Amino acid sequence: MTDNSQTAEHHASQFDLRVWWQILQLAMDFRWHAAGLAAIAMSIASCEVLLPYLTGRIIDQVASTGFDRRLQPLAGQYAVVVILLCLAILGFILLAGRIATGVSFQIREACFHKLQHLPFSYYDRRPVGWLLTRLTSDCDRLSRIIGWSLLDCVWAMTMVTGISVMMLLLHWQLALFVLAVVPPLLAISFLFQRRLLRSARLVRRANARITAAFNESIMGVRTTKALVREAKNLEEFQHASGQMFQHSLQNALQSAVYVPLVIAVASVMTGLALWQGGLLVLAGGMSIGTLIAFMNYAGLFFEPIQQVARQFAEIQMAQAAAERIQKLLNTEPAIADSPDVRMALAKEQSTAPAGRAPDGGPQRIESIRFAQVRFAYENGPTVLQDFDLEVAAGQTVALVGPTGGGKSTIVNLLCRFYEPTAGRIELNGTDYRRRSLQWLRSNLGIVLQTPHLFSGTIRDNIAYGNLAASEQQIFEAAQLVNASSFIQDLPRGYDTEVGEGGDNLSTGQKQLLALARAILADPQIFVMDEATSSVDTETEHLIQTGINQMLQGRTSFIIAHRLSTIRAADRILVIEAGHIAEAGNHRQLLQLDGRYRQLCLNQFNPNL
Repeated sequence: MTDNSQTAEHHASQFDLRVWWQILQLAMDFRWHAAGLAAIAMSIASCEVLLPYLTGRIIDQVASTGFDRRLQPLAGQYAVVVILLCLAILGFILLAGRIATGVSFQIREACFHKLQHLPFSYYDRRPVGWLLTRLTSDCDRLSRIIGWSLLDCVWAMTMVTGISVMMLLLHWQLALFVLAVVPPLLAISFLFQRRLLRSARLVRRANARITAAFNESIMGVRTTKALVREAKNLEEFQHASGQMFQHSLQNALQSAVYVPLVIAVASVMTGLALWQGGLLVLAGGMSIGTLIAFMNYAGLFFEPIQQVARQFAEIQMAQAAAERIQKLLNTEPAIADSPDVRMALAKEQSTAPAGRAPDGGPQRIESIRFAQVRFAYENGPTVLQDFDLEVAAGQTVALVGPTGGGKSTIVNLLCRFYEPTAGRIELNGTDYRRRSLQWLRSNLGIVLQTPHLFSGTIRDNIAYGNLAASEQQIFEAAQLVNASSFIQDLPRGYDTEVGEGGDNLSTGQKQLLALARAILADPQIFVMDEATSSVDTETEHLIQTGINQMLQGRTSFIIAHRLSTIRAADRILVIEAGHIAEAGNHRQLLQLDGRYRQLCLNQFNPNL
């Protein structure tokens, strides 16, 4: 199972407002909702602050005059405050729910948008589960915090301020006695915040490992069963789950101690205030109604403090999620258009003449050149060393050779999934980093060894690379690659659901649909990476016929271990250790009696 500990981030141990400020920027579309929610929170707090005062007034009125008409104005005021409180609470719930769901959508959309623009190298270093955690549990936690917890803090601060003012007005000496509890509470919060934040980060990392383990187990279930590895997988999962349990327990225990400790300190102070207030009543220094109002305030004073303590613990735990989301959103794509290209795109957007690309360069790719290209994957050995290659438009170039020789790296660099660490790749004599990335990718057609289909119909998958394609164009693309015959034999034809990943179809059928999808995009350059290696001979013939149709008039790069599929290639390159060991067409390479001939002998027979 994947252990993504190498991807664990290292953050400061202190609460970081800068992290939260960036996350809050994602909620700017809901700023008016948030302002309304803050106003409602203050209204709720104001109503709750008024109720003890009115209660004390009513008690003193009853104590002095009994139940008479003079009590009615106070009772009416009390009823109005209660009604306003109920309406404010209803508005609070509705607005907070709207903000929570909206912010969750905004964060997920921002993360998904970022993931769509990050290069392959980003995914090379991060397991799927690590990424899924950010789009699921991290987003959920942050949306709850922004929608509820932060606004709870507005309510709490308003409550504390209002109650403090009322207590000082009722009896300032006793109020100072109660307020003396604030410094100890701040000290307790400071002591716990580092521990809560550290354990919360450990919980989030463990959760990412478990998500990755689930993903690997589900994706590799066939391999697991074939190798009878269920028991070992369970043991590895129990280890990851055990770490999650330990970290979660530690975090829960810290929270369980922190909040009750705040409550205990508050309760002791409330009891002392009641004792002092009782003595004042007995001495005639305070009325019973004022004491009751004051004690209500004393009790209410610690309620928002306790709420802030709970929310503070939640925010500490959520900061780990906020840091992870921030790190993802702040990741700059290593491969992107340069400032000059972006300026050219903006300039040509409305005035691009016919025959010119959106970046102002020529639309037609007449030549491709690898010039002294070197490349090494991150923290890996050099794969290509001073690699040179020139390809003219319309040529078919086949890449053969041992696994790990650099064949896939060459086409990945051509597609600009990665960029050379040294040297240049030129299109029409211009470094392709000076051309639009979107323009280049839109002129590529790629068919991989294991094609990926998306959930939906056959029609949806063929049209995936050209959403503007008409029904007739979809049918013609399927016919061109010999896919129409099997599609028409299906019960629902082009409306047949392919299933998740195309599981309802055979490998050969998926490959034919991938070819149709590629041809529908009408690219200038085709890249085929082992497109026939996983199919039977009959299906290989169908696919090869479709490939021959696709390649007419287009530049193409074919990676193949089945040498029967590349005999007609204009040039065949034998790639070994990042170099071109041999080059020529099929007949020329056989006459060399070198590496290519040996590969052919291994696959076929000496009678060539």
